[in-house]
Amino acid sequence: MKKLTRITFNPNVMGGKPCLRGMRVTVGAIVGLVASGYSHEKILKAYPYLEKEDIVEALKYAAWRSEEIELPLPTAA
Repeated sequence: MKKLTRITFNPNVMGGKPCLRGMRVTVGAIVGLVASGYSHEKILKAYPYLEKEDIVEALKYAAWRSEEIELPLPTAA
């Protein structure tokens, strides 16, 4: 997967949740809007400081995370 450059993580911004370009807009908020039927154009109108590429990268990140599997490591006996 191509490196995602618009997704940022900062413990001081939105509790460290993945955000877009350091802003207080989470990937989850954007993905939720898309899932609710909002068009990219409508999202960009509601968030004029975002760019179309932000929405696309948020969706790419969410798709990647949905495929990631977290397995606990076995403890040494």
